[in-house]
Amino acid sequence: MVPNVGTLDRLLRIALGLALLYLAFLSGMPFFDSVLAKYGTAAIGIVMLLVAALRVCPIYSILGVKTCRR
Repeated sequence: MVPNVGTLDRLLRIALGLALLYLAFLSGMPFFDSVLAKYGTAAIGIVMLLVAALRVCPIYSILGVKTCRR
């Protein structure tokens, strides 16, 4: 797997992933009382963190996008 996620992209994905996990489990907002909303948001947050950790985005690979300099 060739890295295709750059540093700024990684930082934004980490911030988004953490924000989504916070919203899903700690925010107390009524929208996240629904099981689908809570775990759907958490799943997207986890995917964002995984992509940031692995530096490989499958959608970027399909589209041929590369935000890193390597």
